Amino acid sequence: MSISVNDFKNGLTIEVKDGIWRVVEFQHVKPGKGSAFVRSKLKNLRTGAVQEMTFRSTAKVEKANIENKKMQYLYADGTNHVFMDTTTYEQLSLPQEEIKEQLKYLKENMEVSVLMYGGETIGVDLPNTVDLKVASTEASIKGDTQSGGSKPATMETGVVVQVPFFVNEGDMLTINTQDGTYISRAN
Repeated sequence: MSISVNDFKNGLTIEVKDGIWRVVEFQHVKPGKGSAFVRSKLKNLRTGAVQEMTFRSTAKVEKANIENKKMQYLYADGTNHVFMDTTTYEQLSLPQEEIKEQLKYLKENMEVSVLMYGGETIGVDLPNTVDLKVASTEASIKGDTQSGGSKPATMETGVVVQVPFFVNEGDMLTINTQDGTYISRAN
């Protein structure tokens, strides 16, 4: 299905130059001279590379039909990670290299969306936030709760997050998976 570049939205998946891309940002530009164009920042779903592309406003691109399968992360099996389809109980094994960034936030039994394109697995979509337990951090200093500073904390998955001084080992925190930042204590 062809769509006009004027219909770009953040998160839209398209096929361009033998690749599958997700629109990260776009901007319609109408210069004083010449024809209008669309400047876009696209992320390659196979490699993770981000590239800027410019299209004439009259250009059309193919929309990529990406299937989102709800799956549960089960366990790590050596360098592979096993997911299970929650409806068919079918299991899928993905190599560590393909989901290196997502592994920072993945916990066993967590539900995620696995992105499929024509039978090919092209990635894992995490929820916007995850609750993780603090595995280690410096001890909090009494009375230093309102200073607004931060300290590094290693979470149960191994990711290091900057957290406020009042956070202690064993606390459950809500972390933003898009940029790896602390949001709040988990309820």
